[in-house]
Amino acid sequence: MAGTIRIVLADDHPVFRDGLRALIDRSPDLELVGEAATGLEAVAVTAANNPSVVLMDIRMPGMTGIEATRQILQAQPDARILVLTMSEDDDSLFAAMRAGARGYLPKDADSEDLVRAIRAVAGGDVIFGESIATRLQSFFRADRGRPASDPFPELTDREDEVLELIARGRSNGEIARRLEISDKTVRNHVANIFNKLHVADRSQAIVRAREAGLGRDNTTD
Repeated sequence: MAGTIRIVLADDHPVFRDGLRALIDRSPDLELVGEAATGLEAVAVTAANNPSVVLMDIRMPGMTGIEATRQILQAQPDARILVLTMSEDDDSLFAAMRAGARGYLPKDADSEDLVRAIRAVAGGDVIFGESIATRLQSFFRADRGRPASDPFPELTDREDEVLELIARGRSNGEIARRLEISDKTVRNHVANIFNKLHVADRSQAIVRAREAGLGRDNTTD
């Protein structure tokens, strides 16, 4: 991604913020433009600085990081939020995804993994730490009842195919190659899917699709 990635850091632990500040300072393409110690401050600092990425803790005094994420995205739908937390329980993970977070990493992630995740989220990707991705995969492979035969009747057959591949974590380029269509056509299908499902981004589409039973069976990939 060209240019500097502007970052707001929201965490109530000064020592953790110190460590992230040092990591950001060592990365020439990253710039820390604001810090917050509460969810309410995170909303205000993000509004004031318009960062490329917000690094968001979940557990903060007063307003949680989940609620702060929700409020930020209500005001700034294009904001990209990467959750960094010690809470890897399913409830927190899915709450963050539903709120619109673009990534979810444990706080003990390697420095290189964190910088890579920041760059990926800034570039529009959805990112999960390895341990979290494994838990997500196990969760959705579990038997949670058979999905409805047509959970999204508003979608066309091709849009159903694209949504299935989105639910499996495939990028637009991978979908284009798999379906033998152009990248532009994939982007158009993805935009139509978001509009019809009333979701803001890819992470919310994945939640909707997987709750409906899509993306569980990877044996045909």
